[in-house]
Parts: sequence; structure tokens; C-alpha cells
Amino acid sequence: MQNVLLSLLYFYLAYVVVTLIGVLHTIFNVKVLHMKSMKESKGMGEAYNATKPWHPLYNLIVFPIFGYFYLSGVLNPTIEDAFITGALWTLIAIVIDYVGWILIKHPWRLTYKQFYVDYQPWITIIYTLIFFGPIISFWLFF
Repeated sequence: MQNVLLSLLYFYLAYVVVTLIGVLHTIFNVKVLHMKSMKESKGMGEAYNATKPWHPLYNLIVFPIFGYFYLSGVLNPTIEDAFITGALWTLIAIVIDYVGWILIKHPWRLTYKQFYVDYQPWITIIYTLIFFGPIISFWLFF
């Protein structure tokens, strides 16, 4: 990995974009489609649950784009650069998700079970897609 700070910047931007898309999709479901929110239904709410199958798609689109941005800034990128970047991004995503969605108290906080058991197979697919994001970009463009 040639530029760790640049890689982390692109990871962070991709993570924020994917998270915002998911939150906005949930809000859309509540406001426009009149689905029940967390406050109005058991668990995470109908509006959030309806977005789950879309979460991998967000990641499949966003992480390869940001992987491309990163690899474009690398002098002579290699498949090894893409694999290392994907591994780093996946590890960081796992840590941020654990801290941000489970440990920190906020209105959309999840329990360990909700995030790692009830959110299957989606969370596993998402982490796999984050890992392959830079690799997909490398295969397509370099």
C-alpha cells in the first residue's frame, strides 16, 4: 500500500456515502411510503428492514468507485495494492460498525444480536463487497 492516508480518506468518504444513502432510504420509506419507523414498530422498524436487501447494492456501487479513486492516485497500482486496500477497508469497517452501531448510544443503536445475527446475510455480504471494492476497480480499470 503506497499511500495509507489517501486510502483511509477514500474509505471514510465511501463509508459516509453508503451510510447516508441507507439513512436517506430509511427516511424515504417512512416519509414517502409511510412505513413504520423504529418508534412505531418492534425491532428496527419496517422502514429500515425494507432497506436491508439494498445495502449490498449501495456497497457494490460505492466502494469500487472509491477504490478506483484511490488506485488512480497510486503510482503503478498492482493487484496486491487492491487486495491490501480491500483488507484494510474491511477491517476498519468492522471496527467502525462495532463502535458506531453497537457501543455508542444513539437512536439507531443496535444490539450485538441485531447487528451480527439478525442482519445476516446482509452484513457478511457487505463486508465481502467492501473487501472486493478496490479489487473490482483494479480488474475493471487497471
